Amino acid sequence: MTVQVMGIVNVTPDSFSDGGRWASTQGAVDQAMRLVADGADVLDIGGESTRPGAEPVSEAEEIDRVAPVIAAVRARWDGAISIDTMKPGVARAAVAAGATMWNDVTALSQAADSLAVAAELGCDVVLMHMKGEPRTMQADPRYDDVVAEVRDYLRGRAEAAMAAGVARERIWLDPGIGFGKTLAHNLALTAGLGALVDLGFPVLYAASRKRTIQAIDPTAIEATDRLGGSLALALEGARRGARMVRVHDVRETVQALKVQAAVMAAD
Repeated sequence: MTVQVMGIVNVTPDSFSDGGRWASTQGAVDQAMRLVADGADVLDIGGESTRPGAEPVSEAEEIDRVAPVIAAVRARWDGAISIDTMKPGVARAAVAAGATMWNDVTALSQAADSLAVAAELGCDVVLMHMKGEPRTMQADPRYDDVVAEVRDYLRGRAEAAMAAGVARERIWLDPGIGFGKTLAHNLALTAGLGALVDLGFPVLYAASRKRTIQAIDPTAIEATDRLGGSLALALEGARRGARMVRVHDVRETVQALKVQAAVMAAD
């Protein structure tokens, strides 16, 4: 089974890894096309940071950031484009500009009309688990059984999406590594990824450059110091059944997955 690679394009001034690097429309488009050249199957374009402690931005500002980038990328590339947003209005504007997927860290629960808009748009949707909200999610998150609780939550959100009219084949699940989880929670979710896979929906695994890597290797202070850990987690996510990995370092991840697949084919 081929694992797809989703490349991250943050059109934000404050994202944890590359905030401000691609904040201009042209800079973001250039970065997107570099990721395409590196082998990205999907581009995930976001205009609001969801890092721990992040402050929200208005819907209008978020649309102003992402819609021109999506339109410009669509004019140059016919591949899959994802909008990373929790706002239905932003998702609607993004799809109008050329996006084909809505990646929502709130699993279509942020707004009362999120589910209805997702059904209306007819695009793929990624339902992610997050405990709390970005400003407070890392303040002592607790679970009795993190794998079971995340699985049950995402199963419920998938059922709600289908009840609202979202086609089952359009739904992806994401355990939300780093979103209201400790290191132990993140490791348990990675090791227990099969519990999500067994629900029958494709799983997106997203751990690129996250602080859980620094928690394992304290020398990885800067986000850009975490390539080795990012590759290890992407490979483990793929090995445990993820159909897509969301990453900053596309070229290196594509190569690592190719080598993994070659070894598994020879087994």
